[in-house]
Amino acid sequence: MTNSLLVVCLLTLIIHTAETLSYSVRFAGVKLNKIAIALSLTGIIVLVSRTANMVQGPLTAKFVDYAKADGSFPLLNYLRIIMLASSLGTLIAIALFPTFVGLFARVISKLEIEGSIPKLLTSVTVSQLKNTRKYIRRPKVRLSSFRYLGIPKRFIVMNVFVTAFYTVGVLSSMYAAKLLPAFSTTASQASGLINGIATILLTVFIDPQLGIITHKATENAEYRDQLGKIYVLLMGSRFLGSLLGQALLVPGAFIITWLVKLL
Repeated sequence: MTNSLLVVCLLTLIIHTAETLSYSVRFAGVKLNKIAIALSLTGIIVLVSRTANMVQGPLTAKFVDYAKADGSFPLLNYLRIIMLASSLGTLIAIALFPTFVGLFARVISKLEIEGSIPKLLTSVTVSQLKNTRKYIRRPKVRLSSFRYLGIPKRFIVMNVFVTAFYTVGVLSSMYAAKLLPAFSTTASQASGLINGIATILLTVFIDPQLGIITHKATENAEYRDQLGKIYVLLMGSRFLGSLLGQALLVPGAFIITWLVKLL
């Protein structure tokens, strides 16, 4: 079981690292004033994370089956370790942010020349891959530089909670399946009850504000210089959200069991 847990943690880490690094694509697009191309590249990131998620889901569900067969199986501990992997993935993305801003800026420029992803991939040479070392940047985080960015506190807090809901949704439903064996199938499919709330919050409160922030940066050079710090702040709130998910894991499972009983 340890090997399966390692695989699930690795996939979870990839998912959260890829999703968080989408901020570096946006920032690179704004810096080059090619935001439309940058947004098209986020589709690749979504593809990577969803592919990893397709494999991760059944492997994680397998732990629930073991827990139902063996009452001593530490399912809750396994789920918490998986959530720690999501936090680690977010931290890795924060550390890689300066490096990937440079890399994605180069990718965006090349994509504009080549015209398609297949042509871009086939045009890459070994020497170009070796040259990627020059884009490596060490992250520099100074708390004093985040004081006056003009970001509403409620926006940051909302981002924390939305991330927490997304992080915990599937795992809470799986723990609920363990708590409610008679309706385990229904409970395991109930992650949408939590993720649905997160989607509504994301659509109504997060995405529009993020769009406004990005639009301001494309039109204002002075604001553009602050955008990188704003994205780092948002990534930091994602990290806090993944930690908050640890506290919401069990309550979320009990809420799901209560709702399943009402159905």
